[in-house]
Amino acid sequence: MSKVPIVDAKTLPAGLIHRVDGGEAVHVTRRGKPVAVLLSEAEYATLQGGLQRRSFSDAIREMRAAPDFEPVDLADEEVDSWRVKGPARDFSWHD
Repeated sequence: MSKVPIVDAKTLPAGLIHRVDGGEAVHVTRRGKPVAVLLSEAEYATLQGGLQRRSFSDAIREMRAAPDFEPVDLADEEVDSWRVKGPARDFSWHD
């Protein structure tokens, strides 16, 4: 993986795109520190394919359907014991 200063990335975009299209990932740096990575569209699609986009409710249903899922059964008294018993904090929706 090569490193390219951001100044060069601004002036040589076509060359960088050819390198990335050839399968090379390019780190773009600012003052020697990486700030971005250029990837080919194919590599990006591979990374995105690994992410499953699902709703929270679908994730909960999937978790509950798993064979090793064991629901947690807590008594109301235990949950109440976690709560702060002191006076409520002042709160306002406006500054």
